[in-house]
Amino acid sequence: MNTARLLLVLLLSMLGGCASHAPAPVIDRSSAVTKSAHAADSAGTYVVKKGETLYGIALDFGLDYKELAAWNNLDNPNLIRAGQSLRVTSPEGSAPPVAVTRPVTSSAPVEVASKPAAGAATSPLLKHEPKGGKVVYSDAALSAARQATQSPKESAKPAVSETKPAEKIEAAVTGDAVDWAWPAGGKLLAPFAEGSSKGVDLAGKEGDPVTAAAGGVVSYAGAGLRGYGNLVVLRHNATWLSVYAHNSKILVKEKQTIAKGQKIAEIGSSDAESPRLHFEIRHQGKPVDPTKLLPAR
Repeated sequence: MNTARLLLVLLLSMLGGCASHAPAPVIDRSSAVTKSAHAADSAGTYVVKKGETLYGIALDFGLDYKELAAWNNLDNPNLIRAGQSLRVTSPEGSAPPVAVTRPVTSSAPVEVASKPAAGAATSPLLKHEPKGGKVVYSDAALSAARQATQSPKESAKPAVSETKPAEKIEAAVTGDAVDWAWPAGGKLLAPFAEGSSKGVDLAGKEGDPVTAAAGGVVSYAGAGLRGYGNLVVLRHNATWLSVYAHNSKILVKEKQTIAKGQKIAEIGSSDAESPRLHFEIRHQGKPVDPTKLLPAR
């Protein structure tokens, strides 16, 4: 009997010791950054949940928040309510356009029509360019014909089709492929994790430069998305976005065209426990692992 009591006392002591060393609960400090992706219904609408903002919904659908507001006739993007249905597809059913300045291209031949005078015989329309001839068509012949119609000053200028910088800007915002670069030089503080982290955190000092990971257009610049602090979002084409959070200072404006490597912000600790850059890459609104797209370093 005494042996049984002794065993019972020892067992209770062991259970008490185990309870006192239970693991501490894990606290997700970036719940606003890591909430699950949104999903639209078959009609292309989404029902707002409590605590959500138009900025966050637009980001998770890969949209420009101003276009999302326009599609839903919202004068103030800050005024949405839980239970409200939002259209998250274009009324025309097309992808959200990218506001960019496209490069100048050669104009089509100009046709000038002259109206015949009263009583005069009707004559065919006069075509001033290109000029007719019996030369066999070739790129060289076409170029020579165009140069012959230009003034000496115009002829001295390089052809527009050879303007490489404009072509690079166009490629950065129209094709699906994007040439990525690291937006900051600091070491990796936190990796991408499916379901718990939508991007990576890069170390840095307050005021260190944040540069554009690729050329594009600023679709958002502000502090309206909880958990991100001072935030910049770049749209690179119809499917790719990049996100730069926790900045101390934003150096760009919405709708501004940005070149790859251009300084867009400075590292800070807004909505973060220490100075860092939270960086995301999103394809059609869905976060993907940036380290799989960025060059090795």
